[in-house]
Amino acid sequence: MEKKRVLFVCIHNSGRSQMGEAFLRAIAGDRFEVASGGIESGTLNPLVVRAMEEVGVSMEGHYAKKAQDFVDRGERFDYVVTVCDETSAERCPLFPGRHERLHWGFPDPAALSGTDEQKLAGIREIRDAIEAKVREFAAGA
Repeated sequence: MEKKRVLFVCIHNSGRSQMGEAFLRAIAGDRFEVASGGIESGTLNPLVVRAMEEVGVSMEGHYAKKAQDFVDRGERFDYVVTVCDETSAERCPLFPGRHERLHWGFPDPAALSGTDEQKLAGIREIRDAIEAKVREFAAGA
């Protein structure tokens, strides 16, 4: 059986899209080939890495990538999932080619303020919401 290809996309590929990629790979990597990218490549958010480690999902080998690089290589996906928040939705990229486009709006972890512990608490909420959505997707796709 050929794996379905999924690309998670957000603004900087530093948090939400990385979590989507890591969760889908962990939950259903036997059925999906998964990647992530951003409009711009930022830096992987260390608090996101820490929050994912708390639930046993490793981000080892993850780094921020540009979605345009996938376009330039002519890569095709069955699903392109944008995970930008509603405030940034107008900047969330459209990906060319034939695929099913899904939009799952989540708050941007980079926009959280406060101490690292306060930011981490917010990231945990975002992480859990992304995990729930990925599980729902994996069960139905």
